Amino acid sequence: MSSPRKAKRVLLKISGEAFRGSERYGIDVDAVSSIAKEISQAIDHKVQMAIVVGGGNIWRGTSDRARGIDRVTADYMGMLATLINAMALQDALEKMHIPTRVQSAIEVAKLAEAYIRRRAIRHLEKGRVVIFAGGTGNPYFSTDTTAALRAVEISANVLLKGTQVDGVYSDDPRTNPKAKRLTQLTAMEAIKKRLRVMDTTAFSLCMDNQLPVIVFNLYRPGNIRRVVSGESVGTLIKSQ
Repeated sequence: MSSPRKAKRVLLKISGEAFRGSERYGIDVDAVSSIAKEISQAIDHKVQMAIVVGGGNIWRGTSDRARGIDRVTADYMGMLATLINAMALQDALEKMHIPTRVQSAIEVAKLAEAYIRRRAIRHLEKGRVVIFAGGTGNPYFSTDTTAALRAVEISANVLLKGTQVDGVYSDDPRTNPKAKRLTQLTAMEAIKKRLRVMDTTAFSLCMDNQLPVIVFNLYRPGNIRRVVSGESVGTLIKSQ
């Protein structure tokens, strides 16, 4: 495997909250355009990029299920929310003349391609950005697990997880000013310390398939470009 900090093919995980921008709910067009601009700078470095998007800006299954909606129904609603975000990001990227394809694990033929692994890889080889929507197509799985699964399936060199902070901390830095940023750790250490960077299923996929993860601040301008060009940004989580 090539160095995870300078990879040929990457999978970028973007949370739904990143699409919300300054809004309390939904999609902030300026925020989506900003994300697209950051991605375009990374593409200039000849990296093949796939993206998994969350849907928390539109639907948060964990909290909304508490209102009485069935778990499976709520999860499918969340998958549809990721499709909305994927379409918004595709539109922003194509306005910058970046060829983009959306593939969905839930078949919606008029809006997106069905997820087909070989077709996704071919798109990447042709220089297209591929956005994976619809989660895994199954309830009970997070979009972090989707990101790990798709990264393994397309043989990505590294999984990039964009967050609101500049890496993994010993505790939540927003509530604990004494929390320390970790430059490197293993997936098992993250699980044992309950750092909540990703869920256990996602980490297990990464460990079993020797997939490194880099956690970094998505909101700092230029960070996507820096991380794909090999600069030391954020926290590296090794498979072992």
